[in-house]
Amino acid sequence: MSKNNKLFRFLFTFPVVIYALLLIALPILYIFVISFFKSDSYGGMISVITLENYKELFSYVYIKIFLQSILVATITTGICILISYPFVLALSHKSKKTQQILTTLVMVPFLTNSLIRMYGWIVLLRKHGVINQVLMATNIIEEPLSLMYNNLGIIIGMVYTLLPFMILPLYSAVSTIDKSELEAASDLGASKWQIFKNIILPETFSGLFNGALMVFTPALGYFFIVDVLGGGKMMILGNLIKNQFLTARNWPFGAAISVFLILITTLLIFIYRKFGGKMDELGGVWWNITNS
Repeated sequence: MSKNNKLFRFLFTFPVVIYALLLIALPILYIFVISFFKSDSYGGMISVITLENYKELFSYVYIKIFLQSILVATITTGICILISYPFVLALSHKSKKTQQILTTLVMVPFLTNSLIRMYGWIVLLRKHGVINQVLMATNIIEEPLSLMYNNLGIIIGMVYTLLPFMILPLYSAVSTIDKSELEAASDLGASKWQIFKNIILPETFSGLFNGALMVFTPALGYFFIVDVLGGGKMMILGNLIKNQFLTARNWPFGAAISVFLILITTLLIFIYRKFGGKMDELGGVWWNITNS
């Protein structure tokens, strides 16, 4: 019986291991190796070990792009948090059937390719798009607003694409809160803000942390949103990597940037694995200190 179990486990895990090796581990290893090579004048690679690609990352131009990427990811994460909390709290008071319907609707956009959805936003945001036409028809504005091909369009696209990644962890965390605790606080005269600040927020700290991680990390590299809705007027890490591989044909430097982005992602995952399970406890301690 034990031999059969071992054979079953081997047959079950073998395709996954092969997939991970061929499509994840080997490509990452290849990127890591060529990041130490040099690029020639014709877009090829010279197999000479050098650290110049990594040194170049710390030049002013690329530090500026890194800071822009951090800013876009931070703003996107903050807006997603501001939208998700009210939605999730309102959702938690609905019936189970309504909750299932609404959470399903949150997931529906994932059934369509992200790039196609971005082009759908062009119809809404362009100067003669649906939003501007409605605003002008109702005399709210006199001239069309510039809603895309700028930083605003990038943020709108990022928030729209990544919002479900914030909603679902928060919904999971809020659903574990004991409703009697909220009712007791309300009966004792606590305001809605006090209930949120002293009960809901500390107890959903892990969901908030998980959601922030899942929004912040992809926002650093979603280059297609910057290209489609930003008109390529802003550069983030994802665009920089794409341009180095496809336009500049400097694969070693593009690989070095990719390794840098992988290190950032690994660091965030490490923080999550180290503290993710303790976020509710740490959140409670933090709020006790700030309120003392």
